[in-house]
Amino acid sequence: MHTIQNTLYVMTPHAYAHLENATVRIDVEHEKKLQVPLHHLGGLVCFGNVMVSPALIHRLADEGKSLVLLDDSGRFKARLEGPVSGNILLRQAQHRTATEMVFALEFARALVAGKLKNSRTVLQRGAREAADADEAQALTRAADNLAASLRAAKAAATLDELRGVEGEAARGYFAGLNLIVKAQAREQFQLNGRTRRPPLDRFNALLSFLYAMLMNDCRSALEAVGLDPQLGFLHAVRPGRAALALDLQEEFRAVLADRLALTLINRGQVTMDDFDEREGGAVMLNDKGRRKVVTAWQERKQEEINHPLLESKLPLALLPFIQARFMARTLRGEMEGYLPFMVK
Repeated sequence: MHTIQNTLYVMTPHAYAHLENATVRIDVEHEKKLQVPLHHLGGLVCFGNVMVSPALIHRLADEGKSLVLLDDSGRFKARLEGPVSGNILLRQAQHRTATEMVFALEFARALVAGKLKNSRTVLQRGAREAADADEAQALTRAADNLAASLRAAKAAATLDELRGVEGEAARGYFAGLNLIVKAQAREQFQLNGRTRRPPLDRFNALLSFLYAMLMNDCRSALEAVGLDPQLGFLHAVRPGRAALALDLQEEFRAVLADRLALTLINRGQVTMDDFDEREGGAVMLNDKGRRKVVTAWQERKQEEINHPLLESKLPLALLPFIQARFMARTLRGEMEGYLPFMVK
């Protein structure tokens, strides 16, 4: 259980959230684990099989506090709110700011900065751990190129120019990832550029699957705070495209998905047998491979990290929810600018 930004996140299976006088009490196996004054909370978010008493549901609705239900993997299921809601005001602010070119560019610039800095951290870590001096030097050069991309992103005058900088930086970054794969695994896991629909090699297939799970988490986080996942700033709006979820995903790709992919490959946790090749050259994880990766993903999200802005330790699973709240505060004008999550 974690209380962050006035929201209580209940992640323990079979926990029971109920009302006790003017407090929210959380029990696990009939034992009290947490008790929080109701007036301190703005909402309750429950992951998976968490029970919520009818009395607490009614009290939350009466006081205009939200109850968000997510499944075990963090996918959004439902949101319950009473008649008093700030969602419409938040979404109005989102739609208004998306048309303000200066604001939209600065917001998108922050997203790209978060992505590039986290990507650079992955390459720098790879350089430190590289066994071969030439490869360490190549990774250092790739990291330096991302530093140059960061400077170029700050100078970008339009969204299209910013997207161009981000795209060029991504190509150099993905080329560098090959050097972080251990030598004995490179023949089986060679990243031949970033290919998506469909992935054309095992590394791309693994990344695509991880990105899909990350995307679900980001969309759930946006839904949980009341933002419209379809209306983004960096990614262009298209019918059926969750552009804001794609925006939020960018700062987490390197530190959550890419690093996990490298770990699974380098430790031999995924092998050639976990992939199938389809007609036309497509490569996909098979059932056995998917089960392995899902298990690793859920375990990874339970690892804890010190959030640099909140100065508190929390599970990686909560990072998208924290950043979604920062997005909401930025759009409401409560923060001067969006602050992406960046690892040190």
